[in-house]
Amino acid sequence: MSMALQLLNNREQFYSRLSTLSIASNEEWLACMVASWCVGQGILPDYLGLEPEQFSQLKQAYFQDQTLPEQAPSGSQLDFGRMLEKEDLVNLLKRYSRADTPEMDWVIAIIVAGCLGSDHLWQDLGLWSRSQLSAMLHYNFPELAAKNTQNMKWKKFLYKQLCEAEGLYLCRAPSCNVCIDYPKCYGFEE
Repeated sequence: MSMALQLLNNREQFYSRLSTLSIASNEEWLACMVASWCVGQGILPDYLGLEPEQFSQLKQAYFQDQTLPEQAPSGSQLDFGRMLEKEDLVNLLKRYSRADTPEMDWVIAIIVAGCLGSDHLWQDLGLWSRSQLSAMLHYNFPELAAKNTQNMKWKKFLYKQLCEAEGLYLCRAPSCNVCIDYPKCYGFEE
């Protein structure tokens, strides 16, 4: 238990150093994810899942006074080769994004990398709560996030959007409300 508390303390100390910047919107969520990543939490791989040039731009834009490793402190190595839907996820998020900026490309790439994890998306990204993820998605992809009217878990929601775009409806139940897997897709994550 003391190891877990030490990790949380390390993450919060790192975050407090990052938060001396004027933090607003994406900067805050990126700082949370970077702080978690730097102490080995989440599943984000080397460069946070960004291309090396993007990672360098991110560091220069928001964390230039901080020393950030390029390799994932957790040792996480994701196999994007097994992620056949990577391009589809990128396109889905780009289609609904509110702005075409380098920052948006970073957020999209990090979210896509987080989709390779096996926990809830907010945990895989290294965010500190589901509410942070919800706020980030509503801020960056307002029209897409507004479609999640039933509070579906975000990773499942994104994949459901991909399936619906392809006209694939794999659920055998006539609606989610009567499905036996309802608790797995909806409800609390924290």
